Amino acid sequence: MKSKKLQGNKPTISTQKYLDIAEIRDDMVVLRDGTVRSVLIVSSVNFDLKSEDEQNAMVTAYVNFLNSLQFPLQIVVQSRPLNIDEYIHRLEVTEREHSNELLRMQTADYRNFISDLVHLEKIMSKKFFIVVPYAPGQDNKLKFTDRLMGAFSTAKAVTLSRDRFEKYARELNKRALFIYSGITSMGLQARRLNTQALIELYYNSYNPSLALSQALPDINKLSIDE
Repeated sequence: MKSKKLQGNKPTISTQKYLDIAEIRDDMVVLRDGTVRSVLIVSSVNFDLKSEDEQNAMVTAYVNFLNSLQFPLQIVVQSRPLNIDEYIHRLEVTEREHSNELLRMQTADYRNFISDLVHLEKIMSKKFFIVVPYAPGQDNKLKFTDRLMGAFSTAKAVTLSRDRFEKYARELNKRALFIYSGITSMGLQARRLNTQALIELYYNSYNPSLALSQALPDINKLSIDE
């Protein structure tokens, strides 16, 4: 991405130099060592509110899911302060549009209550992700030489032929579908992140403060000549 709008106020040395990510394309994360990853976002469930039978069923399904795995995966829990700015803005609009003075005052009181509650109690939002890898011939353990080369390589050094890339994509898709089936068998919902969602995920993860004030634009709307 070479948009001039994204080049303003850039640091002298980009943090991208120190990341393992070479590129994100076709709903996949390509690492510098040539391996690929897909990411699924998974819904949560309040386990304590389930009946004993439901809890036992979920635990059994989770154990069966783990026992069925033939490859490693990573479970990531991301915690962030709850952002309700959009909701507060909608309440402000509703408050101004009320013709009834009593309803306007009640809306204002509710808006202030929600805003104070979130900030004073420091309410956090949590998101759950499963990272699915495909590392041909390296699923058990990466060779030391591969790790060493990956550490000193640059993003430009990673080039996969179209045939290899399509093969990796097919194998990764199979694994992502397998994980999806296992997750849904536990009564949870899962969705695989597409290219735009992956870019936003890593942008927000590595730039948590900046992401609050400078949202990442849609990659389909970027213009190189801007």
